[in-house]
Amino acid sequence: MSNRLAYVLIGLAAVLLLVYSSVFVVNERQQAVVVRFGQIQAVHSEPGLYFKLPFAFADADRVQYVEDQALRFDLDNIRVQVSGGKFYEVDAFVVYKITDPRRFRETVSGDRESAESRLRTRLDASLRRVYGLRGFESALSDARASMMQEVRDDLRVDAESLGITISDVRIRRTDLTQEVSQQTFERMKAERLAEAELIRARGNEEGQRRRAIADRQVVELQAEAQRDSEILRGQGDAERNRVFAEAFGRDEAFFEFYRSMRAYTGALSGSGSTMVLSPDSDFFRFFNDVQGAVPASPAAPAANAVPATGN
Repeated sequence: MSNRLAYVLIGLAAVLLLVYSSVFVVNERQQAVVVRFGQIQAVHSEPGLYFKLPFAFADADRVQYVEDQALRFDLDNIRVQVSGGKFYEVDAFVVYKITDPRRFRETVSGDRESAESRLRTRLDASLRRVYGLRGFESALSDARASMMQEVRDDLRVDAESLGITISDVRIRRTDLTQEVSQQTFERMKAERLAEAELIRARGNEEGQRRRAIADRQVVELQAEAQRDSEILRGQGDAERNRVFAEAFGRDEAFFEFYRSMRAYTGALSGSGSTMVLSPDSDFFRFFNDVQGAVPASPAAPAANAVPATGN
């Protein structure tokens, strides 16, 4: 009885092993290529449960899985030369998908790294060609989209021969090389300095123009002020003379007295001057008489006067 149970278990295990070796599952992110003795027997792109011949170790049906989703590979630090002769460093990446698993298996044996290596070589050459036909500014302008489309078109033929479809090609970075960056910095610095000098020169010119206008306005204002002051001074002198004339006409004696007092004040107020004048000079007439009468000189006696005789 025990021997029969053992045989049953062995048979059951053999059946399970046979079934396990004959069944494989394809999920939604995979495609399966069934290879028998090195020849492709079937390609399954839809997810589900599939059957194959068992015992892959005997080189019967073997299943090779390939991705059924968008994939990406990068290409970094590509040194490209633009039409101006300068060099730049470019980083790019490619988005692709394996759309023909049979051809993918036949061309690169289903090896993704081999396929990406071939595409990298083609991408490098295409980037150099596209950048070489344009200036550096194109990669920073609206022309960048058309450049990437051109690179994608270059890759498409080679990719289709591998069973791959290129979805997109993008540039991640476009930088100046160290030498070109220094040259560009020096050129930009020179341009900014020249622009600064131009602005400074224009500022000096504008400053001189405004100073000239201000100086002219100062001269004009001073001339107008001088003119107005002369007019006012003349009017003041005329008014003073009118007042003096009117005062002289009202009281000539008082006017003479007032003018003499002004003259005394001007001549005798602390000047330290010495004047030699005759006491009976007309200048001192108001010292002797408040009316300003000039004292008469004493009459000299007659030389041959005859004394009066009485009767």
